[in-house]
Amino acid sequence: MSGMEVEFDVEATMRDGTVLRADVYRPVGDGPWPVLIQRTPYGRRAMLQMFIDPFPVVSRGYILVHQDTRGRFGSEGEWLPFTYEVEDGYDTVRWAAGLPGSSGVVGMVGASYTGNTQWTAALAKPPELRAISPQTTWSDPSDGLHFRGGAIEHGLNGAWSLSTGAGELAARAQDPARAADTLAALGALMADLDRLVPDGYRELPSGQPAAVTRHNVPDIGVHRALADPTTADGATIAGKLSSVEAAALNTGGWFDVFLQGSLDNYSAMAALGKPARLIVGPWTHTAKAALTGSVIGETNFGLASTHAGIRYDDLQLDWFDHWLKGADNGIDAAPPVKIFVMGINQWREETEWPPARAVDTPWYLGAEATLTPDAPATDQTPDHYLYDPADPVQTRGGNLVMAHEYPAGQFAQTATEARPDVLLYTSEPLTEDLEVTGRIRMRLHAATDAPSTDWVVRLCDVGTDGISRNLCDGIQRIRAVSGEPGEYEIDLWSTSNVFRTGHRIRVQVTSSNFPRWDRNLNTGEPATTATTMRTAQQTIYHDQARPSHIILPIVAPTL
Repeated sequence: MSGMEVEFDVEATMRDGTVLRADVYRPVGDGPWPVLIQRTPYGRRAMLQMFIDPFPVVSRGYILVHQDTRGRFGSEGEWLPFTYEVEDGYDTVRWAAGLPGSSGVVGMVGASYTGNTQWTAALAKPPELRAISPQTTWSDPSDGLHFRGGAIEHGLNGAWSLSTGAGELAARAQDPARAADTLAALGALMADLDRLVPDGYRELPSGQPAAVTRHNVPDIGVHRALADPTTADGATIAGKLSSVEAAALNTGGWFDVFLQGSLDNYSAMAALGKPARLIVGPWTHTAKAALTGSVIGETNFGLASTHAGIRYDDLQLDWFDHWLKGADNGIDAAPPVKIFVMGINQWREETEWPPARAVDTPWYLGAEATLTPDAPATDQTPDHYLYDPADPVQTRGGNLVMAHEYPAGQFAQTATEARPDVLLYTSEPLTEDLEVTGRIRMRLHAATDAPSTDWVVRLCDVGTDGISRNLCDGIQRIRAVSGEPGEYEIDLWSTSNVFRTGHRIRVQVTSSNFPRWDRNLNTGEPATTATTMRTAQQTIYHDQARPSHIILPIVAPTL
C-alpha cells in the first residue's frame, strides 16, 4: 500500500438535520479499510498529530476521520459543551461506517474532550463501533472536570473556557455583519486570557468569574452544574459503563488533571468483565505533544518514560488491528495494565489496577512535625495555622491544566513549605526502598472557627538533597461548627512511586491551592455569590483519640 488521499469538508448530517464537517484521510485504492474517528471541539486541523498521526494510521491501512464537533469551526449547530455528544457520536459512527472504502468497522481515538466523545459514543452502542482509545479523560465531572472534593477546578475552568471561547468568537466573525464587533470582542477576550493570573483568577465570585461570563461564551460546565447538577450528565461516564460494548484502551498520566478518571474508567470496565487495557506514564495532560520529552515539571524521568519510549503509537494501532481487523497479535493476551513506577523510573506490567498486593498502611501525623507508621500512644498538643483567603497558597505543579504560568508535573516545594500556613509532617530517612502504588487517602482530624473551609493535603518525596517534590494531592470543602473537631477524608487520587533509601516521606496540610482550586472564603456563602472574605483559625489534631493519618498502599518488594 502506498499513498494517501485527503478529502476536506466531508459532510455528515445528524438526526436533527445539523451538518457536521470532517476531513477524511484514506489509503490510495479501493479498500476495504476500517475507520478511525476523532471528534474534536479544538479544530480538526489545529492539532492534527497531537493525539494520532494520520501518516502511520493510513499506512497501516485505516481511514482516518477528523471531525469538528457541533458548533465548532466547520460544523453547524450550537456549541454547548457535552450536550450533544451521545447522539452526534452515534450518528457519526454510523455515517463513517458507510464511507467509500470502509469495511464497516469503526474505532475512535483522542484525548481529553475527544476522549470523552469516544465514551459518549460508546454509551450509545452504534453496532459498528468495536474499539476505542480514550486518553487522559475523566469519568465523573465532580471529580476533576468541574469540581474536586467540592471545590471548583478554577484554574481549568478559566483557561479552558476562554481558550475555547476564542474559537467561538472567531467563528462569529465569519458573519460580515458582525465581523467588526466580534473582532473587537475577540481582542478583549484574548486580553482577559493573557491576564488570568494577575487578575482573572482572583475575580469574585469564583462560581461566576467575570473573565468568562462577560464574553458570553460557555464555560466548561461549572456554571451550569452549580445551578443544576443534572446538567453534568452529558459529561458523565461513571456508573454507565455496563452499556459499553467497545473494547477500551485507557491511557492516563500521573500528573494529568483527569488521572483518576482514566483509572476509574479502566477499573469499572475490568470489573464488568469487558475488554480493556490501561497504560499510565509520568505524564501531564499535554505530554503527548512532546514525543521525546522526558522532563515532567522539573524531573527527568528518562527517555524510556515517553510515548516514544514505549512506542505508544504502534501499541495503539496494534490495539485497533486486533479489534478492527481480527489480527492475532497477542495484545489480548498481554497483562492488561502497564504503569510507570516513579522513583525507580521503570515500566511494570500488572494484572489489575489497583494492585491487589498493595497493603493500605496508615502513617500518622505526630508531634514535632513527625510522620511515622506508629499510632500516637499519648495525648499530643494540636497544631494551628491561620488561613487567609486573601493570601492563599499558590499552585506549584501537580495534576492540572490552567494558565501557562502554572505548569503541571513534579516541582520542588521549597517556597510552598516555607509558608506559615502550610504544616509539614516528615518521616525519618528510610532505611530501605518503600513502594507506594495505588490510591492515597488522608483521614484528618481537624477543626476550624469558620462555618466552611477547605482541607488540602499533599504527599511529597523528600530526596537526599533535602528537596521536597510533589507526588499527589487532594482537597475537601467542608461545613463545620466553629471549633468543633471533625474527621475528614481527603482523596489524593493515585500514584506509583518508590521512596528510595535515604529519602523521606512528607505530608503537607494546608487550606488552599490557588488558583488551581478556587479559594474558600470561609463564610459558607455559595460560590456563585460569595465575595466577602474572612480568615479562619485552623487546628490539626494528632493524638491518641484523634489520630490523623495518611493511608499509603504499600507494595512489598518482589523476592
